[in-house]
Amino acid sequence: MKFIDHAIKEHIKILNSQKKEIKSKINLFSNIIISKIKSENKILVAGNGGSAADAQHLSTELTVRLKYNGVALPCIALTTDTSALTAIGNDYNFEKIFSRQIEAIGQKNDVFIGISTSGNSKNIINALKIAKKKNVYCLGLLGNKGGEALKYCDESFVVNSSDPSRVQEIHIIFYQLFCAIVEKEFRF
Repeated sequence: MKFIDHAIKEHIKILNSQKKEIKSKINLFSNIIISKIKSENKILVAGNGGSAADAQHLSTELTVRLKYNGVALPCIALTTDTSALTAIGNDYNFEKIFSRQIEAIGQKNDVFIGISTSGNSKNIINALKIAKKKNVYCLGLLGNKGGEALKYCDESFVVNSSDPSRVQEIHIIFYQLFCAIVEKEFRF
């Protein structure tokens, strides 16, 4: 029980200490995404491990629905094409599994959301670098002070924790809320 109490306290502590920033960044992210979608651009999302699951979750919220029926929004999780992931990993290396996909389908003014609890995932950093070269707008959902990924993001939300579990928990709250705002804009 002590472990659970500590985890819950840490979660609440982060939310309380970053509440103002969380609200501000949710509004910023949702406004950017709404603007890009209205300009007929798409959203690309990637992460590793639990963050890969978050990329898929976030993408599904926009392409299917969260609460309301509306237009299916153009959001692609780069974590789901096993043929591309394994071919790129085999023929190039694991550090290029997302950047190669952005190179193929990323277009000027699209948005790439890189998710990394450490901020130092090499494949996310490489994806951000390629996205920047292609004039894809880069958003980061990061932890651990942002890591190296921070310097390649146009905008970012950094959870003030180095504990991957706490970072992921806050990321989920964060993207669920900005997806809800985006969805409301495009509902029937």
